[in-house]
Amino acid sequence: MTVIDANRMHEIETRYPEYFHRSFRQRFGGLMILIATLLYSLYAVWFFDLPKLFAEAHWERVGIYLSQWVSYDVQPELRIEDDGSIDIRYPRFSPLGDNPHPDWLVNNPDGSITVSISGTSRTVTVSKSETIVTAHGVSVPVEVSSGAPKVVGPVPGWMTVYDDNVLADLGFAGNVSISVDRVKIRKRFVGWANFIFDTQSSFFDKPVGEVVSLIVSGPRIKPDQSNLSLAFDDIWNNSEWQHGDVWTKLFQTIVMAFLGTLLGALTAFPLAFLAARNITPNRLLNQILKRFFDFLRSVDMLIWALFLTRAFGPGPLAGSGAIFLTETGTLGKLYSEGLENIDNKPREGIKSTGAQTVLVHRYGIMPQIVPVFVSQTLYQWESNVRGATIIGAVGAGGIGLKLWEAMRTNANWENVAYMVILILIVVFIFDAASNALRHRLMGTKTH
Repeated sequence: MTVIDANRMHEIETRYPEYFHRSFRQRFGGLMILIATLLYSLYAVWFFDLPKLFAEAHWERVGIYLSQWVSYDVQPELRIEDDGSIDIRYPRFSPLGDNPHPDWLVNNPDGSITVSISGTSRTVTVSKSETIVTAHGVSVPVEVSSGAPKVVGPVPGWMTVYDDNVLADLGFAGNVSISVDRVKIRKRFVGWANFIFDTQSSFFDKPVGEVVSLIVSGPRIKPDQSNLSLAFDDIWNNSEWQHGDVWTKLFQTIVMAFLGTLLGALTAFPLAFLAARNITPNRLLNQILKRFFDFLRSVDMLIWALFLTRAFGPGPLAGSGAIFLTETGTLGKLYSEGLENIDNKPREGIKSTGAQTVLVHRYGIMPQIVPVFVSQTLYQWESNVRGATIIGAVGAGGIGLKLWEAMRTNANWENVAYMVILILIVVFIFDAASNALRHRLMGTKTH
């Protein structure tokens, strides 16, 4: 065992004071950060009143909206006439078309009508005197012959009785609203209704094989137009999904992002040389340009879009202008900082040969900064594809406005899902393309 005497210990302490004489920050810094984070979290809980927020949140709406993203409903209304007959009506723009005869709605020999909500486990049978709702293994009769609907027997938990109607909640499958003279049924289906052909199309409700046969070799439905052209027109001009308008707006969004980023990069590039201290030794000019970049990027793209839509009216021009102003500030700052961090040795070597300033920049600076500049510009372009969607919601054009219109109705969530998926696909494609270009320019391999 080695014994260290006092002199040796003092020598070690003198040589390595950072280990033996640590400051208060070094000893308790980690603990102080932990305590500060905990205190801030408690403050945030109090400031936002999170317990009340979570208690009063309408969590059930999350499931409702998500179900509407991937499904649609059909709403037949069964009206009980004075003579005891039952008249079946559908909304004006029903997914089933103008003259529906679904197989899940059956006319019984006794004059009653049975509607299958979900197979045989959830059904509704409507007659002139009562409505029988079968769900969760029980059948609950509701009398409708008196002044108000009346549940016969105990009321199950999935059924709610109001003054003038009875509501049966059958979960994702749908619901039933029963009043004295009518029964409203909401039956839900998984999928997107009429995504290819709407109810006005000549190909609506035809099997896939029949549609293909008509397009390939069938007789012309319209004498002056081929069936292939007619099918494309019906898909492109689908009144329910508006594929043509959605894809046009999506292309506008891509063009807005590209044009705004390109103009911002072309403007920021020469200004960055003037803002970089090591390139342009004029402190006043450097500071003016840097503060100009700060001003442009400190005003959010959304605010610029609001200003420009007031000036030029709604449309893609305002969106491109908003991206251009924001990107001039952002890329100008990035470019100038990149220039200030270059290695000056190649530049000084070329300058020592007596080369002109343009050649010094061309051969001493450009090889160092081009890969970095292109990488930053590609990333901003990819980011602006997403940003262009947001500013479109305030009138700057593109698919953002289309998305906002669909959300505002609070009823077309399947259309919202369709556009969100398209935006995600575009972002993924641009992300992959920009990554590939960046790696190619930087000389690295993708993994």
